[in-house]
Amino acid sequence: MVEQQLIRAQYPEFEPDLVKSIAEAAVMKTFEPGDYLMKTGQHFRNVILINKGIVKVYREDDEGNEFLMYYLESGQACALSMICAARFEASQLMAKAETEVEVMAVPLAKMDEWMANYKSWYYFVLQNYRARFDEVLTTLDHVAFRNMDERLVFFLKRYSDTHKTLKIKQSITDIASELNSSREVISRLLKKLSENGVVKLNKDHIELLNLSAYLH
Repeated sequence: MVEQQLIRAQYPEFEPDLVKSIAEAAVMKTFEPGDYLMKTGQHFRNVILINKGIVKVYREDDEGNEFLMYYLESGQACALSMICAARFEASQLMAKAETEVEVMAVPLAKMDEWMANYKSWYYFVLQNYRARFDEVLTTLDHVAFRNMDERLVFFLKRYSDTHKTLKIKQSITDIASELNSSREVISRLLKKLSENGVVKLNKDHIELLNLSAYLH
């Protein structure tokens, strides 16, 4: 049983009766960095609510190349788990813990009950659907209509905003994989950004100096 105080702190918009029902039904789970929350082909039995940490949601091709879709943070829900669980479909995406992650796993059977009985849950589900859809559209917009340098800056900004840091500790190889590009291309673009004073390239991280100016 999950403490009601924890649920109220993360989801203050939920009605008291809904908080009580979640506390009785949910199971707390913890994932270490690098652990998978879901994999392609997996069927969901629970809806996942993020209490703490950052989860990376991405597509992976047959060769293991990754394409970042969006991040999930505390106070958010995995809309994919809601959709797939409700329709008894397998996941088409991967989700991996970027940091230590704590989630509440809610049995699928509660979805319809809460949708019918609690307006706060109904609007919460809709808001999560809409937020993830908007993020996917933004990602697709950058892939389809932007140059690689703009996509790189977009990636750095999203990473910075999500992780709340100006130090990007991912390797150039990892960034290239996220952007479905080559290490050589990303290295060249980062060097150009460094020469323009947008970033500073350090041995173990990339420091963001003036990203907002570049975006404008």
